[in-house]
Amino acid sequence: MSGASGQPRSGDDQPTDHPAVPTPPPPAAEAPAPTEDGPDTDTAATPDSNTPASNTPGPEAARAEEPEDETPDTTAATAPKTKTHETGADEAGADQAEADRAGADRAGADKAGADKAGADEAAADGAKIPESAPDTAGTHETHRTLAHTEPPTGPAPGMAKGEPPRPPKEPGGGILMGRPFGVPVYVAPSWFLVAALITWVFGGQLDRVLPELGAARYLVSLFFAVAFYASVLVHELAHTVAAIRFKLPVRRIQLQFFGGVSEIEKEAETPGREFVLAFVGPLLSLVLAGLFYLAMKPVQPGTVPGVLLAGLMVSNLIVAAFNLLPGLPLDGGRMLRAVVWKITGKPMSGTVAAAWVGRALAVAVLVGLPLLNSSGGLGGGTEESGGMNTVTDALLAAILAAIIWTGAGNSLRMARLREHLPELRARTLTRRAVPVETDTPLSEALRRANAAGARALVVVDADGHPLSLVRESAIVGVPEHRRPWVPVSGLAQDLTDDMRVSAELSGEELLDALRAAPATEYLVVETTGEIYGVLSAADVERAFVKAMARPS
Repeated sequence: MSGASGQPRSGDDQPTDHPAVPTPPPPAAEAPAPTEDGPDTDTAATPDSNTPASNTPGPEAARAEEPEDETPDTTAATAPKTKTHETGADEAGADQAEADRAGADRAGADKAGADKAGADEAAADGAKIPESAPDTAGTHETHRTLAHTEPPTGPAPGMAKGEPPRPPKEPGGGILMGRPFGVPVYVAPSWFLVAALITWVFGGQLDRVLPELGAARYLVSLFFAVAFYASVLVHELAHTVAAIRFKLPVRRIQLQFFGGVSEIEKEAETPGREFVLAFVGPLLSLVLAGLFYLAMKPVQPGTVPGVLLAGLMVSNLIVAAFNLLPGLPLDGGRMLRAVVWKITGKPMSGTVAAAWVGRALAVAVLVGLPLLNSSGGLGGGTEESGGMNTVTDALLAAILAAIIWTGAGNSLRMARLREHLPELRARTLTRRAVPVETDTPLSEALRRANAAGARALVVVDADGHPLSLVRESAIVGVPEHRRPWVPVSGLAQDLTDDMRVSAELSGEELLDALRAAPATEYLVVETTGEIYGVLSAADVERAFVKAMARPS
């Protein structure tokens, strides 16, 4: 068949891994007339268990019930013969059968309309393509500042069977502050909590250094909190600029409770780029610390500018040092991952090593931070507030340790996801399909699918061009005895350009294509335009779950 028209291929040129759609055989069977009790569905041979909604009687049952000398009609759209299964039926019986048939036609049309409306609602509730635990739109690689460790965020998983997740038009995540370099920057609601905490803590420090400020010290402290998070934003912008330089898409930057998050949607292609991408953040924090130090030189100590510059210098040094710790999900962990990746040649080996170092680091923070502060190593340990400081240090250490541990685990899961994503290939997941015209009765379409060993139906026009896809959920909603009177066009979803998926797609490219056009089924085509089959979102979901269950 012609390739450019999108018509089905013949069976001779099919690839070995998946046969193409066969040309529909000319219908040789007619649907028998309904009996007085309702339409007769015995001759509507339906697909086996592999066919959608294949719960109609088998051929044996049909042969047992219909007379041998009766030939079924070619379509259920034409008027069925009024001949009944009872031989010698009189004129009155024929008239009654004709009336019954007319009523069944009207009921079938009403049922088709109701089924179509119900199927439209069901399509919105279908299963969504899994995004992985931390993310669903894509597999985001995150770079974080300070506590740089929260699990990556992504589209909320309203998981339901048969449909990929609908990506939001905007990533969201708080108050939009701007779009430097085209990347949206959000301030999460949790930032206001940490800003208030910084204002209170730093205000207490100012009360001892500059007691003459009085209540104005809290205004100075609030300015410090804003300036500090501006430094965090610069740190994240360094990651963003490097990602853009390497042609890696950045979804958003978010400022939140424990620092900042740069969500980079793809992994660096080489260990060298991964190292640079991770290192530029702490490097810029060190540069900022140096600039604040130089600005502090001409300023008189013990003044408001002097205290602010000293605080910003120290805070940027802490940010740089913390993020250089060699454990995922911190920048230092990504640098360690890049080194192991370079040595072994396996990115997964680097992820495993850096993630376990990150977990060890979480335990060290949980135990070591309170001990270090109580011993005076961090400037704490005063007798007046020793009890309160001990509780505060322990709580802070527990929060940091939990975030680092969780982030390391998420990094491992994300690595497994990337490792298994290539196993999701459109060509191997596609169901074989048969083309049927718009007025084909559902029973006849299912008979053809059963004969061809297919599991999907594509509605085509008279020239063989695909128009729509028959929804599996809609087929299930049609009772068996109504199927000869329901045309497939009433159960189909119109095809749009973005519902046509290339058979060559796999991995992230396949998931991106499905997310771009949420639906329950997709038409899979060859590069030449030939119909290859139908891809069900539910099949992709099952394959994803199966792949993730296998050990790495």
